[in-house]
Amino acid sequence: MASTGMQVFGFVLALLGIMGAMVATVLPNWKVSADVGSNIITAISQMQGLWMDCTWYSTGMFSCTLKYSVLSLPAYLQTARTTMVLCCVMAAFGLCLASLGLKCTRWGGGRRAKGHAAVASGTCFVAAGFLCLVPASWFTNEVIASFMDHNVPESNKFEPGGAVYVAFVSAGLLFAGGTIFCMSCSGKRHGPQDMILLPPPDKLLLQQQAQQLLQQSQDLQHQYCSLSPLDNKTGYSLQDYV
Repeated sequence: MASTGMQVFGFVLALLGIMGAMVATVLPNWKVSADVGSNIITAISQMQGLWMDCTWYSTGMFSCTLKYSVLSLPAYLQTARTTMVLCCVMAAFGLCLASLGLKCTRWGGGRRAKGHAAVASGTCFVAAGFLCLVPASWFTNEVIASFMDHNVPESNKFEPGGAVYVAFVSAGLLFAGGTIFCMSCSGKRHGPQDMILLPPPDKLLLQQQAQQLLQQSQDLQHQYCSLSPLDNKTGYSLQDYV
């Protein structure tokens, strides 16, 4: 079974993963304007995120516009929104289970209950990592495909922003933390086991006495059966002297 230190390390990795996933969800720089062609001398920088679009102007002003309409968004952007929110919720639920499954804590029940909680939290972390990896990969693929499309003008070309890389790193941290918690109940268990219920002392004493009497009766029966026929004679016979 994994040591307490490894469990704490997995908990820290999962905590960093959920923090990174939350930051990536709200960041507006999932894709940024690419500096290619005539865009190099353009004094405007554009960023697009899951919830808002932001623009830097040459005067130093910074403005953002929220994306109010959901149905007008492309499919990959709607999917990224949904999966990132689900990732944060699943990872938060996994953190609650992980706090119960840690061996260094006093709450969470016995050893077996803690083991089940640890495996459940690890499963939540792995699922959250998968939910974070899917939108990051799909979003990156769409941005690269649009960048390589020659029909798209250079002023509308974008490249993956910092939020995408944060999402990839967060997914890796969640996968690592979930794997550690899932492996925390594999292998041979050492140390004190769960409590075994024993009968009351008086009942246990009666059982021991009954077993002793049964053993003594079996020994006497074995000794009686091992006697020869001559030993079983209780009187004299006239034929013994003729």
